[in-house]
Order: sequence, then structure tokens, then C-alpha cells
Amino acid sequence: MKTIQQIYSEYKILPNLQEHQLRVAAIAQILCSHMTDPVDQENIIAACLLHDMGNIIKFDLTYFPELVKPAELDYWQNVKLDYVKKFGLEEHLATELIAREIDAPKIALGYIGQIGFYKLIQNESSNSYEHKICAYADMRVGPFGVVSIEERLVDGRKRYAGRGYTITSEHFEPLAEALRNVEKQVCDKAHLNPDDITDEKVNSLMEGLRNFTFK
Repeated sequence: MKTIQQIYSEYKILPNLQEHQLRVAAIAQILCSHMTDPVDQENIIAACLLHDMGNIIKFDLTYFPELVKPAELDYWQNVKLDYVKKFGLEEHLATELIAREIDAPKIALGYIGQIGFYKLIQNESSNSYEHKICAYADMRVGPFGVVSIEERLVDGRKRYAGRGYTITSEHFEPLAEALRNVEKQVCDKAHLNPDDITDEKVNSLMEGLRNFTFK
């Protein structure tokens, strides 16, 4: 059985993208361990470790030059081209296809499908804390570590604008409010303050998660 680190290496996942997925999974692990009612921790973590596997397809590899060294840019551009040739131009479909290739649990695949900014209103009204935890954990990670949801919202708007997308306040604010409500739902259920989720706690779990294997 391959570890998640072996899978990341096989699929040539960018180092910063590996760290993002590991951070999201570590936050999810913290939340799961504090929940007053049991949740499907195994598949939540699996989903978080895989949720952005195809994201190199949408990356502007020059956007964060501190994350992709100039000497490595051609290599990663070629990896991106290989992804597009194999999986197409839709990063979410690429992630799903990779998850299927590695025989990830079907339940985890369903959780992956609920991760994303535009799924927040749906997750807010859902009875599934598995969905809520996956979605919330993803929104607590910025390019360089753990952030508050308000920081993440500001960063998200900048990133959309940087890629030529616009999102009006009419559409953005209901999603932002849904995220705030999901945070309250999850943290109340876990008896945690959002500030309890820190880089120090997350970083202490990340290396261990590299050895995660699917059941």
C-alpha cells in the first residue's frame, strides 16, 4: 500500500501543493479529534490529502516566484502540460480521475466533491459534519500557512482578480457569510476557538500525515 507521500511523488505534485493538502488534512485531524460526536475521520483526512491533486492545471506558476524557483520553472511547466494532455483543462475532473486511479475510497471522493468556496452555502445547510470539516479546513490554509477565514477571504478575492475573474459582492457576501457560519458550526461542535488552530499545531502533524495510507 502506497503512502500519500509516495503518491505525491508519483504524480509530481508541487511541493507547495503537497504542503497545502497536508495542512488542510492536519486541520481536519485536529477538528475530528475534538468533535463531541464521532465523525468519519479516516475518509475526511483522505479527502483533504487529495482534494487539490489536479490543481497544477490552473496554476500560474509565476504567480508566487518564491514557491517555484526560476531554475525549476521549465520542469514544472512541462509537468503542467503533461497533466493537461492526460486529464484535460478542468482541475476538479483531474483530481477525481487521479483519486480513482489510486483507488481512493469512494466515500472520500464524495467528500472531495464538497470542498470549494462555491460549495459553502450547501455545506452550511448540510447535516454532514464530514462535509463541513473538509470545506472549513481548506478555507483555513493560505499560500504560506494557517490563516483566519477573514484573511483567506481577502486573499481569495485577490487571487480571483489576479486570474482575471471577478466576483460581485452580491455573490461573494452570501458565500463569505456561509463560511463564517460553517466555522461556528464546526468549532462549536469541537469545543474549539478558531484561534486554537495554529501553525505550530498543524506543522506538528504534517510529517506524520505523509505516511497516511488508504484503508
